[in-house]
Amino acid sequence: MKVIKAGKLILKDGVKENQYLYIDDGKIQKITADGPEEYVDYSQYYVAPGYVDTHIHGYGGKDIMDGTKEALDTISKGIVENGVTSYLPTTLTASMEDLDRAVKNVGDHYKEAPGAKIHGIFLEGPFFTEKHKGAQNPKYMGDPDIEILRHWQEISGNMIKKIAIAPERKGSVEFTKKAREMGVYVALGHSDATYDEAYEAVMAGANIFVHLFNGMSGLHHRNPGMVGAGLSLDQAYCELICDGHHLHPATIKIVKKAKGYEKAFLITDCMMAGGIEDGQYKLGEFDVTVKEGTARLDSGSLAGSILRLKDGVENIIDWEIASIFEAVQMASQIPAKSVGIDDRCGIIEEGRDADLNILDEKGHLIETYLRGEKWMA
Repeated sequence: MKVIKAGKLILKDGVKENQYLYIDDGKIQKITADGPEEYVDYSQYYVAPGYVDTHIHGYGGKDIMDGTKEALDTISKGIVENGVTSYLPTTLTASMEDLDRAVKNVGDHYKEAPGAKIHGIFLEGPFFTEKHKGAQNPKYMGDPDIEILRHWQEISGNMIKKIAIAPERKGSVEFTKKAREMGVYVALGHSDATYDEAYEAVMAGANIFVHLFNGMSGLHHRNPGMVGAGLSLDQAYCELICDGHHLHPATIKIVKKAKGYEKAFLITDCMMAGGIEDGQYKLGEFDVTVKEGTARLDSGSLAGSILRLKDGVENIIDWEIASIFEAVQMASQIPAKSVGIDDRCGIIEEGRDADLNILDEKGHLIETYLRGEKWMA
């Protein structure tokens, strides 16, 4: 039995002081104010849930689209150093052959991947719109097809948890309804949709706006667009890339005021160059230059990010957008809720896996525990 003392313990609905976590067999057995004589002392720190990244393409020189066990293992191990203990491996718009290989690889190997736990797959595309393609390849874009989604669900062993589409594409409303019936969450992004088109998709069951503001029709006072729909529809969650490049801090503050921390959450959208040096890389079939904190195509467009989730948390605390409690929720419980995995991750409770982050007063990551063991890279 291991006992950890938390000076401040971040729970799903508040912060408790001077709590002891009794951990055995990788799980939290008891949370109490009464402690033994011997314990691991974090009385000067916050103990928070491990972070949950529901939109991440790669890390450490590897990409989910590599479609190999080695790539999956490298990413799963690497992102724990950023406080991420659970995630959704994320694909991008590509050929059927490449997507088949990628989703089958995750389905075949997710159970034995070391490090952060895999709770499903996020298909970012291929049912997008060329105008806001970003770093997605328009050659492979088309209208939503539920039979193709069924095919990916089958070959992945029912691992598809989330798919992003452009709501103006033909058949998107019916696709959304059927995907939700399958248990797949539908996100909206890379889209030039009107407010009304986005509204119809949300009414059909879509519940997430992919990296809000980036890759979508903007907010105009007479044409609210995708951004207006994301900000105003209470059912919708909004993803945010808080690296200081994708969004101005004031923009993030606006989103949080509109949505509350309960409907806005942090993602990285990290590509393969995360955690390693600047240079030339690939995102799908595109060449990407990584320097000065950004990943960009030759056109200058942003191509994902190299953001570490722990830095996103620190940023929104430092920018005085969120309290440490709110920032942690936006990186753990809220993203988990957005795709229905909050019963498995993102929350500290008795009976759950002891996936924990130790943070200082400014939200800086000190240590990460995975199943009750301190992570050693």
